[in-house]
Amino acid sequence: MLKKITLSTLMLLGVYQMFAQNKQIQFITLDPGHFHAALVQNKTYNNVSSIVNVYAPAGQDLQDHLKRIESYNTRAKNPTNWKENVYEGNDYFDKMIAEKKGNLLVIAGNNQKKTEYILKAAEAGINILGDKPMCIDSKGYIQLQKAFEVAKKNNVLLYDIMTERSEITTIIQKELTQIPSIFGQLEKGTPENPAIFTESVHFFYKYVSGSPLKRPTWFMDVNQQGEGIADVMVHLVDLAQWTMFPNVILSNKDVKFNSATRWPTPMTLSQFSLITGAKTFPDFLKKDLKNDTTLNVYANGEINYSLRGVHTKLRALWNYSATEGGDTHYSVIRGTKANVEIRQGKEEKFIPQLYIKPTNINENELQKAFEAIKSKYAGINLKKIGNEWLVEIPDSYRTGHEAHFGEVMERFLDYKSKDKMPEWEVPNMLVKYYTTTKALELAKKK
Repeated sequence: MLKKITLSTLMLLGVYQMFAQNKQIQFITLDPGHFHAALVQNKTYNNVSSIVNVYAPAGQDLQDHLKRIESYNTRAKNPTNWKENVYEGNDYFDKMIAEKKGNLLVIAGNNQKKTEYILKAAEAGINILGDKPMCIDSKGYIQLQKAFEVAKKNNVLLYDIMTERSEITTIIQKELTQIPSIFGQLEKGTPENPAIFTESVHFFYKYVSGSPLKRPTWFMDVNQQGEGIADVMVHLVDLAQWTMFPNVILSNKDVKFNSATRWPTPMTLSQFSLITGAKTFPDFLKKDLKNDTTLNVYANGEINYSLRGVHTKLRALWNYSATEGGDTHYSVIRGTKANVEIRQGKEEKFIPQLYIKPTNINENELQKAFEAIKSKYAGINLKKIGNEWLVEIPDSYRTGHEAHFGEVMERFLDYKSKDKMPEWEVPNMLVKYYTTTKALELAKKK
């Protein structure tokens, strides 16, 4: 009897292992021109094959990507074990579709054809994790709409990489706005004094994974990378929607524009050469040259709009390099009892810090209501500084921007295990890209 049970158990285990193997996720990486393609492999995941099939044209973008993966595999602490199976060729996309060696496509690179590739991958029945932006203009937005329709029909998931949802200050900022005894109700604001204002500052020259980041030459071409309004602004629109209306299904009719503007970041040839390694401006950038010596990169933009009547102003900025610190994020959300503000400036030593600025709440009420946050996040406290309160956050919660890519992948893998995303995710992604692409149209007209 014992032998029979053991044999039966082993047989069941074998069936389970076969089933698990069949359900195992295998990544495909397509034309990894952006370092975000590597960052999703900065760690390993349960039930994900170590073999990754990479399809790309031959060139420096591919080699830089493989070097980043190798650095993860060979690091002393928590090394990964990725095995990159590479196909090089100009027919890389058609080859990927024909072979279909994997069931989860990671696409983070040149955005010129990204939306087209997303649509065709969905038609081929492949799950897709796409770096932002998934589209960079109104034409691409129409393709993206179709891609979501096809993905639903073919029972595959299409999702974009929204790392800022994993930042602890942003998470707690959102939670505080959902506590009426602290925040009150969300203000409606006005175009001149919006209820939400967010500014994100990025730099072309910076360090990633401990090394100076090398940018591909096409990154400075708005026809290939996208303008600031269509690129970084995606994160800001996503945060506004996710914070103001959590778990609410939105539509394009909820968006009303007041204004949209765009302006360039000038870049000299020496600056361009430093971050790309190229000695001259390529022909595709000559359209953006001023006096043949300075490149105007339209990486900056601001949009002023309302979402379900809540006035919102968002600003995305790109400077060449930082004199100190690095990328920064500022955000304020105004409530009837308090404003909740994230600052990441010099006074904060360029580390994101969260503040509560009471306008109609006393100290006892605030501290009592804040117990809900303290009970959920061990070690988090309030510290009074002048007329505001600093939310003290232990370093253990500050996983860092690069780690957020792994956290997004884990979220997507969880969705994939259920073959389902929250009902609001897809419609709100579409509203997000409608907002950015429509704002870009308005800015160009101006």
